[in-house]
Amino acid sequence: MVTMSSLPSPLTYSHSHARCLRFLSSVSLSLPIFHKFKTSPKLFTKSPNPPILTVRNCGSITAKPSSDIRRKNRTGSEPDEKLRRLRELFVKPGIDIDAYIVPSQDAHQSEFIAECYMRRTYISGFTGSAGTAVITKDKAALWTDGRYFLQAEKQLNSCWILMRAGNPGVPTTSEWLNDVLAPGGRVGIDPFLFSSDAAEELKQAIATRNHELVYLHDLNLVDEVWGESRPKPPKKPIRIHDLKYAGLDVASKLSSLRSELVDAGSSAIVISVLDEVAWLLNLRGSDVPHSPVMYAYLIVELDGAKLFIDNSKVTPEVMDHLKKAGIELRPYDCILSEIEILAAQGTHLWLDTSSVNAAIANTYKSACDKYMGSLGNKTKGQSKIYDCSNGQSGGPTGVYGLSPISLAKAVKNHAELEGMRNSHLRDAAALAQFWVWVEDEIHKDVKLTEVEVADKLLDFRSKQAGFIDTSFDTISASGANGAIIHYKPETESCAVVDAKKLFLLDSGAQYVDGTTDITRTVHFGEPTARQKECFTRVLQGHIALDQAVFPESTPGFVLDVFARSFLWKIGLDYRHGTGHGVGAALNVHEGPQSISFRYGNLTPLLRGMIVSNEPGYYEDHAFGIRIENLLYVKEVDTPNRFGGVGYLGFEKLTFVPIQSKLIDLSLLSAVEVDWLNDYHSQVWEKVSPLLDGSARQWLWNNTRPLVKQ
Repeated sequence: MVTMSSLPSPLTYSHSHARCLRFLSSVSLSLPIFHKFKTSPKLFTKSPNPPILTVRNCGSITAKPSSDIRRKNRTGSEPDEKLRRLRELFVKPGIDIDAYIVPSQDAHQSEFIAECYMRRTYISGFTGSAGTAVITKDKAALWTDGRYFLQAEKQLNSCWILMRAGNPGVPTTSEWLNDVLAPGGRVGIDPFLFSSDAAEELKQAIATRNHELVYLHDLNLVDEVWGESRPKPPKKPIRIHDLKYAGLDVASKLSSLRSELVDAGSSAIVISVLDEVAWLLNLRGSDVPHSPVMYAYLIVELDGAKLFIDNSKVTPEVMDHLKKAGIELRPYDCILSEIEILAAQGTHLWLDTSSVNAAIANTYKSACDKYMGSLGNKTKGQSKIYDCSNGQSGGPTGVYGLSPISLAKAVKNHAELEGMRNSHLRDAAALAQFWVWVEDEIHKDVKLTEVEVADKLLDFRSKQAGFIDTSFDTISASGANGAIIHYKPETESCAVVDAKKLFLLDSGAQYVDGTTDITRTVHFGEPTARQKECFTRVLQGHIALDQAVFPESTPGFVLDVFARSFLWKIGLDYRHGTGHGVGAALNVHEGPQSISFRYGNLTPLLRGMIVSNEPGYYEDHAFGIRIENLLYVKEVDTPNRFGGVGYLGFEKLTFVPIQSKLIDLSLLSAVEVDWLNDYHSQVWEKVSPLLDGSARQWLWNNTRPLVKQ
């Protein structure tokens, strides 16, 4: 599955090469758990969050209302009523604001969020996954990116201005606020919904017009309007992620993390990213669609740890699991009071301000100021930065840098890789059964909608052992819909799958032992020469990246050109990244690594990391092509080791045939034909034992070797 914006990037931090801290004999790959990067301690850095709230200094830009856009007004007065009630809250005592910003995120900056936190969707009516709503006393505007322009036009009523983020002349949120508010305005936010970096960036941007950013810690205005109709927070029980899949026990992970804290001069760390909490504690949940995580914060100290979670989710078995690891339970909403306690105790707290929300970071800073003030410190109230690395250890101090768990989680151990291999084979079997079914239905002239196709794929997957959920909304796209990169078919508006058009299927699943993500593009009839040429060039890029060999410490952006070069030769390209990290029975999008034309991400690809390989090509209003496999990084035995460094390459996890009739063999080299034949040979060898009947025959028919004339 492609991402339009790169995953959180370490661009804003100074990195050295990854170095090992320790090796664990229990891991057959002998990988270090935590890879340490040097970071320069500072409180505020450029936000790596999605670009909807990007700040750029372009001077005054007048907002252009989308008056030229024809939008369908929804019936009834409910949307107007929501805005009216929200604005009434602006003048309440203790609030007193002129504008309010409603982002898409939850308090953990998650990609997928629970329904009760879909505040931007509720207040605007726009259901796309990315967007920011800004409401003033007399205006309401919504920013989203090109994936969702058409959807937003249909879903927003006439009270809203649609801001097509990234288009020429369209201001950012801060530019728009600076333009429409009188100087000295007060802009309110829920600080739990902004990372510390994003909030500080916004604060500085609107300060150019003397506006003030107001943190409303105790009251979310959308929740007040939503009232009793707001869905309840999820309460499903969490489960233990078995050691045979996790590979390392919690005690080992915590011990390694604590060693990292000591090395950094820190005595505690607050962890707010949900998949980091789940990975570190070997727990999984079902609070968030598509991601097996639970809403929780975790504070790890040198001599203990506290998990902040709704106690009703913790089964006796999980409670025993946590007690054995020395982890105490605290109520989920007590996180800020615990942060204050840590500061009062003089704790040197590690905060990743790119992901920790502004409420936590601001609470710690205020508590530090209070502590220093109690000692008669004359700098009370100033934004002083305390750096533990320079010997200033007389009180609570902040260690600001990327979470060490992010990289440790990205480097899979032997058990995690084994689980990923096994789950991908079962997933491949489900896909073979699916493709037999869909081809038979199409050839019988059965009218299938894109939604019906996606539902049937889910049915096949759900019958596989260990299936839990999809890993994202299936992209089932016929014809022109395939050109919409993050297309999501809806029952009311989706297309019928056309046998005479290309069909793009991007899908994935969560299994108890692994996470899958695969894209295949097929034609049920006879593809055109143009389609075959484009498909073949995408395939050539896919092969080139799959075969890449590169020195240790190479960042992913260096490899991006492998996937694009064959398209570039005829003046074509695609507008998304080539590869994203993938979790092991965790989030389908995982950082910090990526393979992208966005060259700011300097994270090296390390042995054991998993990335997607998904070049594509999209012809507007015509078709879309994407070929995606998941790969893991492995050592490569090269005849030379220039400079004394080792070399790395990739090993495939995905084993599903690539449709041969879409290939123009005249464009492929002998080496590329050999790659395809070898891949299909592996597909047959690995997947056929899991199939019988028509599915096994389909696999045989689609893995026979090609011969270049």
